[in-house]
Amino acid sequence: MSGLDNMNSGTTGSAQYSARRVLPDAPLLAAATGRTPSRRPVWFMRQAGRSLPEYREIRAGIGMLESCFDPALVCEITMQPVRRHDVDAAILFSDIVVPLKAAGIDLDIVAGVGPVVANPIRSIADVAALPRLVPEEVGAIAQAVRLLTTELGSTPLIGFAGAPFTLASYLVEGGPSRNHEKTKALMHSDPKTWHALLGSLADTTICFLQAQLEAGVDAVQLFDSWAGALSLADYREFVLPHSERVFAEVAAAGVPRIHFGVGTGELLGAMGEAGADVVGVDWRIPLDVAAGRVGPGKALQGNLDPAVLFAGPEVIDREVRRIAAEGDRAIEAGAIGHIFNLGHGVLPDTDPSAITSAVELVHSL
Repeated sequence: MSGLDNMNSGTTGSAQYSARRVLPDAPLLAAATGRTPSRRPVWFMRQAGRSLPEYREIRAGIGMLESCFDPALVCEITMQPVRRHDVDAAILFSDIVVPLKAAGIDLDIVAGVGPVVANPIRSIADVAALPRLVPEEVGAIAQAVRLLTTELGSTPLIGFAGAPFTLASYLVEGGPSRNHEKTKALMHSDPKTWHALLGSLADTTICFLQAQLEAGVDAVQLFDSWAGALSLADYREFVLPHSERVFAEVAAAGVPRIHFGVGTGELLGAMGEAGADVVGVDWRIPLDVAAGRVGPGKALQGNLDPAVLFAGPEVIDREVRRIAAEGDRAIEAGAIGHIFNLGHGVLPDTDPSAITSAVELVHSL
């Protein structure tokens, strides 16, 4: 029996997942598992955050990482787009470096820059010195999940984590990178150290996702945000085995597993092989073309260009309809469902009313 055969049954075969809500009518979960949803499901990456005035108000004077470890604040921020936009899922307000910070790695999120790591990884000794995450260190995040599953009613909650490669890119580069040159150099020049690093980070990612699953999230998304910087051959050799292990270790929870990266059109087949039930597609490739690359038996998620939300009502209407039609053709081509989303996250200056209008249109189609 696969993990999804008993999805949300409340008895997944593992006692730690026995408290999960039963949401048989949730459109997102239906689309993710090949059932017919009552309406076309839609949610947006980064929907909980910078585009909302209520978010900016509640975050005033509070650092990003501090916010991520405050259960009540996480709950409120996660709920804001659900209340405002009527999206079909909430995604936990967090950051992909949260488990690294929780484990004790010296890093901070610098406004206008992103995550900055004090002591970048350069050697096998650095990898050996990395602290390992234990569930108690992300207890605040688990508490936020428990608060949310009470608040959300019938709306699913998506938990998430950064994939090992993307976490590695921050730890090796010391922060965000355009070319990932230090990451790629380590990967090719010292494969032993590279695989030890990704193995350690896979452990961290698994621990973080399992903590969220045990607290009750209804789906999980693995963000491999920077995997699109790699060739297919490099992805298969240096990344895929570690992502496969992450997905395998959370399969027993029986919830949909989503995989997403930016600029990954050439990697979609391999990313589908990693073990996800839903493959996210960015805006660079049509969904029906993506269906052929991913292969049958997976749902697809995406893929409106976030910049379209700045182009005015007529353009939004046209492009939302185009994406929905591509999603329908993807299903005809073998995808088991379509979850409408952006091809990346909501941009900070997006007008919230444009998001609300897009959601209403998606639901009408």
